[in-house]
Amino acid sequence: MHAECKSSLMNSRLEKLRAQFDSLKIDAFLVTFPPHLRYLSNFSGSSGVGLVTAHTSYLMTDGRYASQVRDEVNDWKVIITQKSFLEEFHRRKLLRDGARVGFDGNTMVFTQVRDLRKMFSKVKFLPKVECVEKIAVVKDEKEISRIKRAVAITDTVFLEILPLIKPGVREQEIAAEISYLQRKHGAEADAFETIVASGERSALPHGRASSKKFQRGELITLDFGCVYEGYHSDMTRTVHLGKPTSEAKKIYSVVLEAQQRAVAAATAGMKTSDLDRVARGYIKKQGYDKFYRHSLGHGIGLQIHEPPRVSVLSTARLETGNVFTIEPGVYIPGFGGVRIEDDVVIHNSQCEVLNRSPKELMIL
Repeated sequence: MHAECKSSLMNSRLEKLRAQFDSLKIDAFLVTFPPHLRYLSNFSGSSGVGLVTAHTSYLMTDGRYASQVRDEVNDWKVIITQKSFLEEFHRRKLLRDGARVGFDGNTMVFTQVRDLRKMFSKVKFLPKVECVEKIAVVKDEKEISRIKRAVAITDTVFLEILPLIKPGVREQEIAAEISYLQRKHGAEADAFETIVASGERSALPHGRASSKKFQRGELITLDFGCVYEGYHSDMTRTVHLGKPTSEAKKIYSVVLEAQQRAVAAATAGMKTSDLDRVARGYIKKQGYDKFYRHSLGHGIGLQIHEPPRVSVLSTARLETGNVFTIEPGVYIPGFGGVRIEDDVVIHNSQCEVLNRSPKELMIL
């Protein structure tokens, strides 16, 4: 992205944050959560803090990132310091007495807030939530392009991993291969700890890969994703090793139909709770509702879990530019489970599925 385009994009995000100041009753906003700082400034370092005032944006980091921050960040006043960030804020008098400073109440820890209030006793620090999330929930074309690249890497790895799934192979071996292959194809990291759960363990929605060996006659759930230029992918496929039972085939067909119905129904303006009910209602009609134990999906972007939340408990509505997962599942203790997950993006009246991996039951 050209520097002027990047600068314009970041300024637009900052102005959307500033536009909330009056309603939030704040004069400035402190940015301490790395994904939020990256979203607003393009700085990808692991140590930094931002302060957004009505007219100026300050970004503070340490000497390790002196070159990086200047390459990545435009239109912020960059401060390189070897002191603690709080000490530097105090020395430079960036937080004036009487100021009302918002911070992200969902990510800032108690000790940080305590230290701020102790050092700046005449500044009001006010917890606010979803100030950045409500901007970031709508992805631009560049963000969607990066997510698509992450998804493409995950799709490629899925097809490459299938021949390695054989009786006697351990879940941990497959998880390790997935990590290796994603890096090999250009990912900078895994999106989360890879889930490989086989047999009865596939009934664990978040079953970490274990030392268990695959056996014939088992369902195997593979849930993994990667990070590409900061943006995440997240895909689940369930395969069967050897000939499946009629019950395994039935469960799989129910989950697949529920997932496809939700994909077909998703559209801008729809309540995410109603979209959840599309899949949940079908699973309930087939008699498996008590075995469906989580929400339908979650947003993805610079974080693996971010708005919109696709849940019966959510009040959000889908918007053009939302990128999220659709991942119904059925988990039967003592038998096994099935989950099928795609990443999707909303385009007005259409829901585009980003994954290209096959979804029919694959028998290995």
